[in-house]
Amino acid sequence: MVVVMASDATEEQIAHVTERVESVGGQAFVSRGVVRTIIGLVGDIDSFHGLNLRSMPGVANVHRISDPFKLVSRQHHPDRSTVWVGPAGNKVPIGPETFTFIAGPCAVETASQTLEAAEMAKAAGATLLRGGAFKPRTSPYAFQGLGVKGLEILADVRETTGLPIVTEIVDARDVAVVAEHADMLQVGTRNMANFGLLQAVGDAGKPVLLKRGMTATIEEWLMAAEYVAQRGNLDVVLCERGIRTFEPTTRNTLDISAVPVVQAWSHLPVIVDPSHAGGRKDLVVPLSRAAIGVGADGIIVDVHPDPEHALCDGPQALLGTELRALAQAVRQLPPVLGRVDALERIRG
Repeated sequence: MVVVMASDATEEQIAHVTERVESVGGQAFVSRGVVRTIIGLVGDIDSFHGLNLRSMPGVANVHRISDPFKLVSRQHHPDRSTVWVGPAGNKVPIGPETFTFIAGPCAVETASQTLEAAEMAKAAGATLLRGGAFKPRTSPYAFQGLGVKGLEILADVRETTGLPIVTEIVDARDVAVVAEHADMLQVGTRNMANFGLLQAVGDAGKPVLLKRGMTATIEEWLMAAEYVAQRGNLDVVLCERGIRTFEPTTRNTLDISAVPVVQAWSHLPVIVDPSHAGGRKDLVVPLSRAAIGVGADGIIVDVHPDPEHALCDGPQALLGTELRALAQAVRQLPPVLGRVDALERIRG
């Protein structure tokens, strides 16, 4: 069951609802979005019905939710959400009315490399900068990222370019320092089921980009988002980045059908990562076109000024001709489907 509070509900009214639910042995999880606060209830449904919650001051509605994911379900939130990323005065929207282009280096290697990649991304039309300071890798001998030094580089590049930062968090112990530097916290595919980390990023007060686990079902992915929402954070963006199948030709198999399915089940925005799905730069533009065509709310793409010498995922990083082709697709295709470029919405 979910209690939807009125837009002008006070903290006292929210607390009163929580206290009443707890008085009958239930649990109440308060989640605050941009325009509304909702309270997810766990416990005996019959007991909750006896509380007459709908008549309490500050309550707009009460919904009984059949989905196992209560807070991110469209059953209580029929309109799809927009998540805003960045500091006040420079917020970038990700949601159903816009198409948001996120780009940058897979890994922060040096200050000059990161700045050059960010300038390439911005020139191509990107409004958010991706870059990994902490890199969870399959091999313990592979480049693991620069850590806090990488975060500092990203923060400096944000000051120069004006692009808000999306960066990955791999350890709950690092949440505070990453949240201090970044505008959006990314949970990668290997950590989608790291429930302690999900709860920690939910508590951080920053928007979260949640990638689908490489073997996760759509319901498992949404349940992972529920862990974040349950900690009071509804500003979650889902990212389809390909799943592991029997097919070895591509790095992963992009589940393009997941985008409309998730949009039908959940109010959260959904973007696509064509770089990690295909694993090859020649596939990024075609997969990006497919993502736009199926209705994704954005894409997140790797770019690098020198892919041949990249310390991470060089074969999928764009440069030159491929990046120009992607910029053209991002500029021309979304308006055909009624989408406004995120940059235009910011300026407008």
